[in-house]
Amino acid sequence: MKLGLYFDLRNPEPWARPWPEVYGRALDLVVEAERLGAASVWFSEHHLFSDGYLPQPLTFAAAAAARTSRVRIGTAVLLAALRPAALVAEEVAVIDQLSDGRLELGIGAGYSVPEFELYNTDVSKRYGLTDAAVAEIRHLLDDGIVTPPAAQNPFPIWLGYQGPQGAKRAGRLGVGLLSLDRALLEPYHEGLVEGGHDPADARTGGMLDIIVADDPEAAFERILPHYAHQLNSYRAAAAAGSGRDAPREITIEKLRGGAAKTGQIPGLRVLTPADAVEAIHEATNGSPVEHVYLWASVAGMPDDLVERHVELTCTQVAPNL
Repeated sequence: MKLGLYFDLRNPEPWARPWPEVYGRALDLVVEAERLGAASVWFSEHHLFSDGYLPQPLTFAAAAAARTSRVRIGTAVLLAALRPAALVAEEVAVIDQLSDGRLELGIGAGYSVPEFELYNTDVSKRYGLTDAAVAEIRHLLDDGIVTPPAAQNPFPIWLGYQGPQGAKRAGRLGVGLLSLDRALLEPYHEGLVEGGHDPADARTGGMLDIIVADDPEAAFERILPHYAHQLNSYRAAAAAGSGRDAPREITIEKLRGGAAKTGQIPGLRVLTPADAVEAIHEATNGSPVEHVYLWASVAGMPDDLVERHVELTCTQVAPNL
């Protein structure tokens, strides 16, 4: 199991910085994480978020590849339904060569209506479009269609599908499943068998909402405004264009009191290194987990907390897994 960090490169208004500084600091943090021993870095994707959430993860992955030499570089997740499969395959192949075979392609279906409207794509067809994109991208990469070819063959592809039907679809396609939910292992294995794939090839990965700190209670209090922003932005994106009423804002006071509803966004845990090790073991033991990644930062949280979190994750958590 490899432990990594997950970047969404937000720049929320209350803590906004010049964009060159945001991107430059993120790249510097990727380099420092590699120096400290991080196994992987992952870049996410959203569009039209007010805080500038990273819209093009492969572009940033190329920059990270040019600045590093060892760390694995992944997307978690790329919205492949918004792009021609050939475009994705060519970009992936170039980055894979640039990184000397360190790229992991995580693909997801998305959910926010405005994102699909921006790309003139029907959100109601996102699962079928995503399944088709996965199959075509794999064909273009593994069968040597695009040039230059990717450095890796077969190329590591993941699907960030949730729920039993999504897990089964990932299995049928013979790709990794970006979920740490043990309840999805059975349908995922069933899908592998249905798709003619060896169940022994099952591999999973995914996010744990953990920040590591020396003093978790004090750190959590400082992170609360950033976490509230993160939660509210995801909820707004899910409701936009759906015909549903705008969600009621989750306040810092509600989070502090534990009143935020569960099930919409997993609850953030701020833990000591020892407690983080225990939490990761609890979430992964008995599962075919290849990658686990933690937030690198929560919506522009203070630099000192980010830097210490990365240091503790790489030097005190990862070695004890």
